[in-house]
Amino acid sequence: QVQLVESGGGLVQAGDSLRLSCAVSGRTFSPARVSWFRQAPGKEREFVATVRRSDGSTYYADSVKGRFTISRDNAKNTVWLFMNNLKPEDTAVYYCAASVRVGDFTSPDEYAYWGQGTQVTVSS
Repeated sequence: QVQLVESGGGLVQAGDSLRLSCAVSGRTFSPARVSWFRQAPGKEREFVATVRRSDGSTYYADSVKGRFTISRDNAKNTVWLFMNNLKPEDTAVYYCAASVRVGDFTSPDEYAYWGQGTQVTVSS
């Protein structure tokens, strides 16, 4: 059974940093990509960042580029999202997602497996 478990969310002030973790488990599961999405109240789920398992290549949404960093450790089956210089507009529930095959990696519809989400709240 494939399972994704996020951790690391919390309440911080603008300008602070947080590190989110996504632990991926599943005996034979080897996702092509692991990505982070977020969803604020009343808004659609939006793409944040992705990392490709094979070579570690990354891609970011423009809204977080230069502030967030995604990285992975294949041996530990863990993906992190390092978030610096957080802003109130970063407030959302953050989800990690994974799939064996991914086309448009910015689309939530491409991912078969999701974590339960972790709340990030940034106060001004």
